[in-house]
Amino acid sequence: MMNELWKMTAHQVKEGNFTKAILSIGSCEAHGAHIAEGCDTLVSYKLSKQIADRVEGMLVLPPVTVGYSAHYDSFPFSLTLSYDTTTAVIYDIIESVVRNGITRIFLMNGHDGNIAPIEIASRKIKEVYPEVQIASLTQWWVAAGNLLPKDTFEVWGGLGHAGEGETSIAYHLFPDWCEPKLATCVVPDLPDEVEIKWDFSELTDTAQTGDATKATAEKGKMMNDAIVEHVVKVLNELDEKDWKYRR
Repeated sequence: MMNELWKMTAHQVKEGNFTKAILSIGSCEAHGAHIAEGCDTLVSYKLSKQIADRVEGMLVLPPVTVGYSAHYDSFPFSLTLSYDTTTAVIYDIIESVVRNGITRIFLMNGHDGNIAPIEIASRKIKEVYPEVQIASLTQWWVAAGNLLPKDTFEVWGGLGHAGEGETSIAYHLFPDWCEPKLATCVVPDLPDEVEIKWDFSELTDTAQTGDATKATAEKGKMMNDAIVEHVVKVLNELDEKDWKYRR
């Protein structure tokens, strides 16, 4: 299905009659020594494309390939925008989409450092353009764990930066850009319910947390399918009620 904006001509975009857009927001930083630095961008974009292929009228925007990653800067080869720049990039892209006549936008985030900028940019858009409707999946790695059976993952609920879950989906989506023999296990000692505002070097010396040695492509496919099915269901339900939330 032709729906990837950066591969389309203006004529094709016009003829597509798109009513919604999906934006993947990623990063470029070390994910242990075993999966691609662009993992967050690759995963969020590949998920976005699968979702758009199953949702009528959805345009796939080019991904944001660098986000806020200063907290990973102790490891090679982290690229980062500032918080303000990340927020501005997300805001400007959404505003561009709105100027082109699409006011229903889904944000597929792939990176923890982008969560706050997404929230701020979305709120600012709603202040200026109250008619714009924005939905987002800001933590697919948490959503996958909630959607799958509790015994899917073996260590730390599958969580972690390049841990069991993220490494599994990488093995499923882009195995050629992974080096499984370099996977490690580092589970930090963090308190429950209370967040520690860490720099990543305080948690690990391998640029990885969780247990990547337990990752498999099979688990990755389960995560992939669960996320896609769930988001497609949500978007179809939103379309059915014309994106109106008040009962």
